Amino acid sequence: MGRPLRHTATLHTDVLVVGAGPAGLALTLMLLRSGVRVALAERSTSFRRDFHGEILQPGGQRILDRVGVLDGAVRRGARELAGFQVRSGDRVLLDIDYRRLPGPYDKLLALPQAHLLEELLDACGRYPGFEYLPGHRIGSLSEHDGRCTGAVVNSSLGARRLWVRAHTVVAADGRFSKTRSLAGIGAGRSDLFDQDVVWFTVPAHGRSTGRVRVHRAGASAVLVHDTHPDRLRIGWTLPHRGWQRAAERGIDAIRDELAAALPEFADLLHEHLTSLAGLALLDVFAATAETWVRDGLVLIGDAAHTHGPLGAQGINLALQDAAALHPVLVDALDAGDFSRRRLAPFEAARRPAAEAVTRMQRLQAKAFFGAGGAVGEFLRARAAGVVTRTPIGARITSRVAYGPSAVDVRDELFGRGAAVERGAA
Repeated sequence: MGRPLRHTATLHTDVLVVGAGPAGLALTLMLLRSGVRVALAERSTSFRRDFHGEILQPGGQRILDRVGVLDGAVRRGARELAGFQVRSGDRVLLDIDYRRLPGPYDKLLALPQAHLLEELLDACGRYPGFEYLPGHRIGSLSEHDGRCTGAVVNSSLGARRLWVRAHTVVAADGRFSKTRSLAGIGAGRSDLFDQDVVWFTVPAHGRSTGRVRVHRAGASAVLVHDTHPDRLRIGWTLPHRGWQRAAERGIDAIRDELAAALPEFADLLHEHLTSLAGLALLDVFAATAETWVRDGLVLIGDAAHTHGPLGAQGINLALQDAAALHPVLVDALDAGDFSRRRLAPFEAARRPAAEAVTRMQRLQAKAFFGAGGAVGEFLRARAAGVVTRTPIGARITSRVAYGPSAVDVRDELFGRGAAVERGAA
């Protein structure tokens, strides 16, 4: 039998956002509150899947608070963390205490991404200009006179093809962006980080770290932090391509090595880490797309730039991208001009910030995961002491918390035009 015929329909909107991650949903909400019609296409039908990145920095917290969703997301379940620590055995090499920052954003939040995405989606659903397209994969981009004018998205739930006609398409579909690929834009991948990272969680009722802790363990490192509800999230950092060799040794050897690195949680590891199937390998790499804007097309978040997990910068940068792009798109719609020139201020503002984070992560990796024996350990401890106990440390903490260049929400643009919640008088 041949493939079933697909029914094709057309949807007209102002902006098509591809990808319902933090960047895509936050941008959608800001645009809706500014009277902009938005269609959001997401290939998945549920947020109930495992996400590795869930640490929310103060910069991201402030953006979510300004758009009115932080408290609701936290009420769905989150854990507060006082900061970052790097340890070697019983020694604390580095203690970045976020309580030194001014409130209310004087902490990290371990916020499950499903909770954040569901709260953002619920907020978007209050606006009549919102069209949500779950279970829709982008199939092709539409162009006219060299400008992107929308996309064709295909439903995985039935025989339907939808042509979404839009003034601008925003690719927010992650590090392996299909939208970016369809546009023929190179990802700019670079294996700058010589690590593999394996993630898993274990139940930990009544046990906690209170911080994001990185434990140096020979040639590797183990990251551990509290996560909702009453669990520990653990990331095992190995030399690049080291996971295959580790897996060949078997789960018993892996469990013993991790228990030696985390002795206070050894009982939990022996009880709950029983199979390789419970471990997920994260492909760690850096990438910066060759361009982020074209006529009628913008890349944001991981689709534009990808980072390693060190320092928990991914969600922070994605939310800041959304806040930076929001006024640029409003301006473009007001002017009726969706050219690369009109959209370029977004890339000009955000590319340097993304590149600065990549440089910072490379330095962090060399400083705290590098080799060097006793001499290297001594130098790292001296450098960490400067960060922990001097005013320089407070400035470094603020830079990690808010990024190289702080971004705020242009909420004076809210309430324009048709930005009325459903059911509002």
